[in-house]
Amino acid sequence: MISVNTALEHLLDLVSPLGVEEVPLAKAAGRVLAQDVTARREQPPFAASAMDGYAVNKAEVESHAMFKVIGESAAGHRFDGRVGPGQAVRIFTGAPVPEGASFVVIQEDVDRKGDLITILDQPGGHNIRPAGGDFKIGDVMSAPKRLTSADIALLASMNIPQVPVRRKPDIALISTGDELVMPGEVPGPDQIIASNTFGLKALLENLGASVRILPIARDEKPALEAAFNLAKGADLVVTIGGASVGDHDLVGQVAQDLGMEQSFYKVAMRPGKPLMGGRMGDAAMIGLPGNPVSAMVCGHVFLKPVVERMLGLPDGTTIQSTQLLQPLGANGPRAHYMRAVLTADGITACDNQDSALLSVLADANALLLRAPHDPALTVGADVSYMLI
Repeated sequence: MISVNTALEHLLDLVSPLGVEEVPLAKAAGRVLAQDVTARREQPPFAASAMDGYAVNKAEVESHAMFKVIGESAAGHRFDGRVGPGQAVRIFTGAPVPEGASFVVIQEDVDRKGDLITILDQPGGHNIRPAGGDFKIGDVMSAPKRLTSADIALLASMNIPQVPVRRKPDIALISTGDELVMPGEVPGPDQIIASNTFGLKALLENLGASVRILPIARDEKPALEAAFNLAKGADLVVTIGGASVGDHDLVGQVAQDLGMEQSFYKVAMRPGKPLMGGRMGDAAMIGLPGNPVSAMVCGHVFLKPVVERMLGLPDGTTIQSTQLLQPLGANGPRAHYMRAVLTADGITACDNQDSALLSVLADANALLLRAPHDPALTVGADVSYMLI
């Protein structure tokens, strides 16, 4: 068996950043920016008023000063003339500041009678947003980054209608086993519902992949061969179950018969020991264990960094530390990724760590990391965790 870190290194070596495509700005949210983008205009494109009020010459601003209102400047409708001595232009938020004006007196600080205004008190702040105060032509949004709603708004303001993004990884999911049926079907007396496929699909799509769920492959070579044939064209093939060494665990053998170059098999971790990695033609292949929790934990530990590499992103998994709120016994020879509940006070491992219990995983918000042969830990011990 190899360590978790070594297995992850092997898996990351199987993939590389995918190609670049352009998508309309309206479809770019959540995608990964693949190339730097430069602003095509500055924002604001002109000196703009930050308040509703009156645009005047700053040198004339003092308490009880009087000005004649000669026009109006509104958003989208500038005042084309020039503000001269003793003159003011009624102005609204976002409107261009007219030539000759360098100060906006807010409307609450003036008294207006007809076309004459009088400043009531000495105003503070010029209330003008300078041209290019937000960004200028040529300013850069740097890649790579996953585009948020704020990024989309910024790109729109930069006048970028088409956005260069990484192509979404095409991932084929193959669940294997005679015991499985799809949700909504009526299981036989010895069957269970295929849950891993849907949990992993949700996880991978949240990361930015395009995921195909293929038909369940029965525990026989023709069925597995047919499933692998349906997966052709995928960037990554993920099998679930059948990767162990039992009489009915055929995935590894069938994959090798079809040309898989195996990189490794078995990882010193729990849950998740029977993990397989390799290449099948142009696609990377990862064989996950069939136990529901094992598959999902391996999704967080291994599939997440692999997808991020394919999207050109750095590994976003962050290992943090906190204090233990309940004692733990000594760990065995494999790294243990324990389902746990993290609070502001610290972390508590869930009572039952059976790798078949999805309800425990659903209640957890973190994985508490135990190193091989980690000694017993007392309350208050410093422990490592990763959020899920």
